[in-house]
This record gives sequence, C-alpha cells and structure tokens, in this order.
Amino acid sequence: MVLNIAAYRFVAIDDVPAVVADVREQALARALRGTVLVAPEGINLFLAGAEADVEDFLQVLAGDARFEGLETRRSWSVAAPFARLKVKAKREIIAFRRAAEPARGRAPALTPTTLTRWLERGCDDEGRRLVLLDTRNREEVAHGTFAGATTLPIDHFADLPVALEARRDSFADHAVVSFCTGGIRCEKAALWMRDNGFAHVWQLDGGILGYFEQVGGEGYQGACFVFDERVALDPSLRPLRDARAPAGA
Repeated sequence: MVLNIAAYRFVAIDDVPAVVADVREQALARALRGTVLVAPEGINLFLAGAEADVEDFLQVLAGDARFEGLETRRSWSVAAPFARLKVKAKREIIAFRRAAEPARGRAPALTPTTLTRWLERGCDDEGRRLVLLDTRNREEVAHGTFAGATTLPIDHFADLPVALEARRDSFADHAVVSFCTGGIRCEKAALWMRDNGFAHVWQLDGGILGYFEQVGGEGYQGACFVFDERVALDPSLRPLRDARAPAGA
C-alpha cells in the first residue's frame, strides 16, 4: 500500500529557492512522487510513497523549525496517484490574488467535533444559524459536499471574493464555517472575509479530509474530490478507484 499525505502551513519563508532545492533533494532521495509548492507565504504539499520513506521525509522536514509539527492528512491507495515529483517556487501556495496574509495570524478555526455538534443543533454556541460555505470549485462540489452547504458558481479560487460579495447580506448574523479539501483555501477565504467585514466567520480546521479522519462522514454527502489519479476519497478515506483496498497499511 502507498501512503499519501497532504499538508500545508502558512509561514514566512524568505529563502524560497533554498527550500525548494532541499525539499526536492529529500523527496527524490526517498522516491516520493507528488507536488510541493513553496512561496513566501508558506508550503503546500501532496506526496505519496512507501510509508517508511514518507515518514522519514517528514522527520527531516521537521528539522526546519518553520515546519516542525506540520499537521498532515494521511490516506492509503493501491498505487501512487502521481506520475512524478514536482517541487516549484510560487508567488502563493494557493492562488488567490487578494490581500490575505495567513502568516500574520489564523482566522478562528473550528474543530471537526465542534462542527458535528453545530450541525446537530443547526446553530453555533451563541444561537446563530449555521452556514456551511464550500470554497471549492464546481467540479469538486459535483463529487460531494456537506448537506445544505452554500456552494458558489466558481471555477477558480480567485473568483471567490466576487461570488461572496453577491451573498454578503444573506450571511448577516449567521455563523459562517468555510471549508475546502484540506484547509488551505478555507483558511485564506476566512481571513479575507474577516478582513472585509464579514462577521462570525470560522474555518473548518483540516478541511474535509480532516473531518473524515476525525469524525467520518456525518452530515456529508458523496466523496471529496482530490486533484490526482485517485479522483475522490470517500468518508473512510478510500480512493474511489480502489474502493476495495484496505483503509490502512
């Protein structure tokens, strides 16, 4: 079985080329495949390989204090879902093209267990009606989303601010919980919303994959699209393309 990991961290990186070179060297040495993006705002990675090699890579990466304790989403597949390794320097680790600076502080984060409680009640702890905001694009949403979630007619994450402006009034006095695949987009979206006058906004910590990992598929309908050959993961984190595979190594 192949171990797949997804992880990101918003943290100031002033030596992007050096980090790119080091990450590429360490990943190649362990025959890992996937994509790693490094930008002045942080790191975003999707990698797959033998369990021992992946864990060793993460241990080496944690030697850099900026990446110590990197929260990682793990899942398994029969084969590596990536054809090769790509490590790239970027302006952003997720293209947004709007002012949102996660490295200066996170938007309030909601744990999966707290979200399940809010879903049961239909409101937050202060009694505000709950809005689940899907920050992903139309293709991803088509594979699955939370029941009753607000979805947006967007094809690119950078289109999100314009789509949100049209719904600003409908979010007033509601508890808005933004979510995405692994947390990176909903974190940027929540920051942008907070800085642009949207009140009572949270991000789902760890995104859909973190939710699946901690509480399963409660309140979720369908699967979670991923940008690789697995296509999508069900709530037990099994790829649709090898659904008969065991969930662990």
